[in-house]
Amino acid sequence: MTRRWLLHLCAPLLGLLPLPTQAAQTLIWLVRDLPPLTIFEGPQKGQGAIDELLPMLMEHLPEYQHQVQHVNRARGMQMLQAPSLTCDPTLLWTPERTQWIVYSGQAFPVVSNGVVVRQQNREVLAPFIVQGKVDLDAMLRDKSTRLGIIAERSYGPFIDGMLQQGDTHNRVMHYGTDALGSLLQMQRLGRLEGVLGYWTEIRYHALQQGIDPEGLAFYPIAGTAPYQHIHIGCSDTPEGREVMARINQLLGDLPQAQLLRSYASWLDPALREQYLLDHSRFYEEVPTP
Repeated sequence: MTRRWLLHLCAPLLGLLPLPTQAAQTLIWLVRDLPPLTIFEGPQKGQGAIDELLPMLMEHLPEYQHQVQHVNRARGMQMLQAPSLTCDPTLLWTPERTQWIVYSGQAFPVVSNGVVVRQQNREVLAPFIVQGKVDLDAMLRDKSTRLGIIAERSYGPFIDGMLQQGDTHNRVMHYGTDALGSLLQMQRLGRLEGVLGYWTEIRYHALQQGIDPEGLAFYPIAGTAPYQHIHIGCSDTPEGREVMARINQLLGDLPQAQLLRSYASWLDPALREQYLLDHSRFYEEVPTP
């Protein structure tokens, strides 16, 4: 009887107890080593432009439990196709990827991919240079010029289209984790003539490999725009589309000029000046390529 009386007495009080809160949904951020946007090692660790952007996004998305995972290219693509809530802040737009990725409306502008040769070997590219730019299609058809490429990386739809055509015997594909650094060492040893990539990333990895960037020459690729646009991409699921709607709302309110200057600091002086002159056109709504 006493126990029943206590239950009647306590029942109303139990209703006043707070209900357990629903656990926040986990948002996985996939981060690849892509200096100077993201930097994993060395004295500049964590000081890339996207390294600065990511904590800002997390702070403004408190409704999610954020988890950062360092991944390689292949693993990142696999996870974006899985049903988990996953985003990557350093993605190029490609038609194929739109089948499983929803992209941000705004994007971060970076100097487009080009071909790098050693200054002492510039004559190797001379037959393919037109108005200061390399004719990549002609270079790829030349059987004596070897080009280093990071395997499974997208260089943008235009360049990807050329890489998928024709004979691949003169293309040196590297699948390793330090692929670009390894390709630059192969170039130094004379095992290939050109390396395809972003000039800022190549300069960074050259320094890490003990190679003076001033001993390298960078050529833009004919037919490409001066800048490519790095988007945030999330898994194309209802949850992914929901978080992307929030990200699109936030991007316009973040300190964009600070991020642009952070990236520009890695460019050589001539490119840096032009990049900063062009910055007023950046961060407009960028149409997909």
